[in-house]
Amino acid sequence: MTGTTHTPDRGDCAASRLTTILAANPVVPVVVVDSAQDGVSVGRALVAGGITTAEVTFRTAAGADAIRAMQDIEGLTVGAGTVINTAQVEAAVAAGAKYIVSPGFSADVVRATVDAGIASLPACSDASWIMAALELGIGTVKFFPASINGGVPAIKALSAVFPSLGFVPTGGINAANLAQYLAVDAVRACGGSWMVKKDLVAAGDWEQITRLSAQAMTIAKEAGR
Repeated sequence: MTGTTHTPDRGDCAASRLTTILAANPVVPVVVVDSAQDGVSVGRALVAGGITTAEVTFRTAAGADAIRAMQDIEGLTVGAGTVINTAQVEAAVAAGAKYIVSPGFSADVVRATVDAGIASLPACSDASWIMAALELGIGTVKFFPASINGGVPAIKALSAVFPSLGFVPTGGINAANLAQYLAVDAVRACGGSWMVKKDLVAAGDWEQITRLSAQAMTIAKEAGR
């Protein structure tokens, strides 16, 4: 990473906005939809349950269209997830995504995101990747997959070495262990899909998505978030 530089301004402003979003949303739903209309329905159900952000993934061809359509939902901030290359960064930004989440660390993806004035949340599962992210000015990383990479004990160990770094654990998070993760000071929020499982979306069970979202926010509130 020799020779890389971090230019404040737009990147720092975007990071500050991400911090605000995460503070208001200790639970970040990871949304996978097959159509823009499903994205809109999921977004409305989340807001009804008290969650005001959604990470809409690029795992399906509908990702960008769903992000674009969800911009009209009052009170909802939409980010793009599973962004793995700069072309997807461009598509996400064009669709209106307010932050970019990646399943791993890519310096090119981070630079393209920051250059666009959007907050970047790359996944880092060990100290080496975290150091690479820090070199590019990243202050919060996704910890993925959390359960496989050591869960709460691993985050505590890493935060002892990187005390100023924030973590958003994702992967294996659910209503049963959410409070354990949120009890860690370094955890800014938790990502998860249990409240927006594909079978619920496929069945159009928006009421259940709202109920599970409200339950998640209640757990977060009881955990002091």
